[in-house]
Amino acid sequence: MGDVMTPERARLVELAEAGRTSLASLSAMLGRNPSYLQQFVRKGSPRKLEEADRRRLAEFFGVSEVELGADPQHLRPHDADDFIAVPRLPLDASAGPGAFSAEEISFDSYRFSRRWLREMGLEGADLTAIRVEGDSMEPTLRSGDEIFVDRNKRSGEGIHVVRIGDALHVKQVQASAPGRITLISANESYAPIDLARDEVEVIGRVVWKGGRV
Repeated sequence: MGDVMTPERARLVELAEAGRTSLASLSAMLGRNPSYLQQFVRKGSPRKLEEADRRRLAEFFGVSEVELGADPQHLRPHDADDFIAVPRLPLDASAGPGAFSAEEISFDSYRFSRRWLREMGLEGADLTAIRVEGDSMEPTLRSGDEIFVDRNKRSGEGIHVVRIGDALHVKQVQASAPGRITLISANESYAPIDLARDEVEVIGRVVWKGGRV
């Protein structure tokens, strides 16, 4: 068949290569025969992915089902939701002595559907993902946790990412005397840090965390 490599089949191959995963392992994820997606791509059999398989693959890759051959007219409204990319910065927000950042250039990103962000109460947030290093915020945040920082929320108390000089820290922020700010660690082994307010730049509030189980 000369028309086998349709746009959705080519897109599936592209996504698999970019994600460094094989069509066989994706087929297994769908509970299918290992050659299922290979047959779909190379031989056009089946001609179209089943709806449940297409949705699972779209969720796995963080793309719209339309990219994998869905008719936009037949999608339920939430399926047509687009995805928001949350940039992941190559700097570690220290929950310990302080991690020094060079340039804040995104090296990666997470993709989340608007629906998920709505469910998490994060719609409209200006999110950046950062990995926590150190143990000063244990047990609330553990070393290796990924945190989402909402840069729209820079005031009020709560856990924030703050910059002191070139170092980023994750701390509980508390107003103390007028013009001063106290940074508190969840881990009681670390003493509170009292600083002048103008010595601390509040980057944003921590609004979500995720990590390895």
